[in-house]
Amino acid sequence: MASKGPKAGPTKGGALKYRRVVVKAGTGILTGGKDYLDEAAMAGLVRQVAELRKAGGEAILVTSGAMATGRHILGITHRRRDIPFRQVLSAVGQSRLMQVYEQLFAPHGIHVAQALLTRGVLSERLGYLNVRNVLLSLLEMGVAPIVNENDVVAVEEIGEKFGDNDRLSALVATLVDADLLAILSDIEGLHTADPHLDPTATLVRRVEEIDESIEEMAGGRHGFYSQGGMPTKLEAARLTTASGIATVICSGSEPDVVLRLARGEEIGTLFLPTASRMESRKRWMLSGLSTRGEIRVDAGAVRALTTGHGSLLPAGVVDVRGEFQRGDIVTIAGPGGERIACGITNYGCDDLARIKGTRSTDVQAALGYFYGAEAVHRNNMALL
Repeated sequence: MASKGPKAGPTKGGALKYRRVVVKAGTGILTGGKDYLDEAAMAGLVRQVAELRKAGGEAILVTSGAMATGRHILGITHRRRDIPFRQVLSAVGQSRLMQVYEQLFAPHGIHVAQALLTRGVLSERLGYLNVRNVLLSLLEMGVAPIVNENDVVAVEEIGEKFGDNDRLSALVATLVDADLLAILSDIEGLHTADPHLDPTATLVRRVEEIDESIEEMAGGRHGFYSQGGMPTKLEAARLTTASGIATVICSGSEPDVVLRLARGEEIGTLFLPTASRMESRKRWMLSGLSTRGEIRVDAGAVRALTTGHGSLLPAGVVDVRGEFQRGDIVTIAGPGGERIACGITNYGCDDLARIKGTRSTDVQAALGYFYGAEAVHRNNMALL
């Protein structure tokens, strides 16, 4: 824990410390404290994402603002908390929100894609895999993913379970193996007490572990920060740091905050990972190996996986053993049965048996459908 120090100015260059960044921008950041979208503030955020791309990085935006936009479009000034009303606001505002993002990204030559998610979709195996593959493919194609909670259908979740998209941003960060989750807020970070009530409160610069003392600083689970405030941000940080992802809670009004964070500048409160990404991912994958099947590959595929860090293509598969479905964790073994990796398969055992040894361009013709060119994508694989 460190006391508040002088703010550093924006960096003008430098190598990226964090290449893949998930940026969560709350309603307050997108509206600038107004009742409608602040396009100037949004343009600044978009510019930073574009510059991060030019520097060799990637960014996924987890954005709020649909309900505020819907309220402004409909000219509604009164406040109601009932879910159907909030769903109406989201339904009206979501398209306008995306339209603004599209217009702001266009001058940078970047296309945008909308992804509306619910916790239920991400908790289901195939849904998790599908969303992961889509988001990673969008990044590979240079498209900027704009993620939001699907408030129109998330009856039990709207604004309550994801916590103003804090938890959603954490789930997305773990989903795509992000290097950093940046939670941009209207507060400077975690303080030793409520800075609005205690003038002696100081900013906590680093947190190595989220324990009871850290929770108490946020006022406990039902403390001074409202829903979508510090308690849910801590829950998000707990999830990401346990998955090996660094997390920052800071003010979104800091100049060039996304770029500076990506370069490793310490702004706000940094939550350090409690495990390496690979260790966490390997543990998760290995936990399901005892009940899953095996994919035998040829020597060329072994070299591609172990030295080239490539994906496993159907052409390299020589045998399929056991029963497994698309999205299951399987062992990948060499010609002699030696285990070399484990991963999430894009195809079930029957499909893979039909396309083994087949070029990726022929998969569609062989099966009549296409789940990707890879049998197991490199991003869904852990070498043993």
